[in-house]
Amino acid sequence: MRFVGFRDGRQVRVGVLTGGDRVVPLAEAGEFYEDLPGWTARARELVGGERESHGRALGELSLAPAVAGSARVVCVGLNYRAHAAEGGLPIPETPAIFGRWTASLAVDGTPVPVPPDEPGLDWEVELVAVVGTEMRCVDEETALAGVFGYATFNDLSARRAQRLTAQWTLGKNSDHSGPIGPVVTADEVGDPAGGLRLVTRVNGEVVQDGDTKDMIFPVGRVLAHLSRTMTLRPGDLVATGTPAGVGYARTPARFLRPGDVVEVEIDRLGAVRNPIVAWPES
Repeated sequence: MRFVGFRDGRQVRVGVLTGGDRVVPLAEAGEFYEDLPGWTARARELVGGERESHGRALGELSLAPAVAGSARVVCVGLNYRAHAAEGGLPIPETPAIFGRWTASLAVDGTPVPVPPDEPGLDWEVELVAVVGTEMRCVDEETALAGVFGYATFNDLSARRAQRLTAQWTLGKNSDHSGPIGPVVTADEVGDPAGGLRLVTRVNGEVVQDGDTKDMIFPVGRVLAHLSRTMTLRPGDLVATGTPAGVGYARTPARFLRPGDVVEVEIDRLGAVRNPIVAWPES
C-alpha cells in the first residue's frame, strides 16, 4: 500500500492511494502513526472495496509529506562506498548522523529555492525508512522487521552552509530542501539489501545511478545503531545516504540553479520531481 499526506485546513491527514489515483482519507498524521496496525488494517478494508470509489482525486488535494509534526528526521552521511570514494574519504567505521527538521520537507512538484549565498543546491537521491514500531536497543533483524515502509527522498544540500563548520545541520535544512514521496509499505518493497536502483536526473540527464547493495551500513544496522542512543518511535524517518554522482564531487563542481528540474527515483517507490527557483525577494 501507498500512503500520502494532504492538507485539511490546518491539519495534515494521511490517506491510502488507490490504483485509480484516488486517495481514501484515514486519519490526522499524528493519529495515524500512533496506531499503525489499526489504520493499515482499515486501509486494507477500504482499498478495492466500495469505499474506494468515494475517495478524493489525487490531483484535487493539497499534498503534504505523510509525516507527523513530532517525527524526527535522522540522516546518514557517507553510507555508500562509491560516494565516500568520490569524495576522497575513508570508509566510515560508524554511521555519520545528522538531523533535519520536518519543516524542511516538501512533496513532488514543490519549487525549491536556492539560498542567496549559495552557488546552487546539490542533489542526493536517498532511500528513507519509516519506523513502524518503538525501537530501543534492538538488534539488526528486529530493527529491519520494525520498518513500516520506505519512501523516495532528495536530500538537497546547501554545500556552502554545510561546510562552514563540522556540523552539517544548517546546510541540510534550507527551505523545501527535502522532497519526499509517498510511503510504500515494507511488504511491497522487501529488504533493500537485496538491491534497489536509485537514480537522479537533472533536466532529464542521469547524474546519479546507484544501488542500495552498495550501502556500507544496511537499514537494519543503521536503525539498531540509533536505537542504542535514542528510542525510535513510529513515524520517525531515517534517510539512509546517497550513492555516488553528487554535484560537488565533479570537476568542475555542478549545482542546481534556478530553471533546473531535478527528479529522483527509486525502484518500487517511484519518482519525486521538483523545479529549482530563485530565492524570493523580501
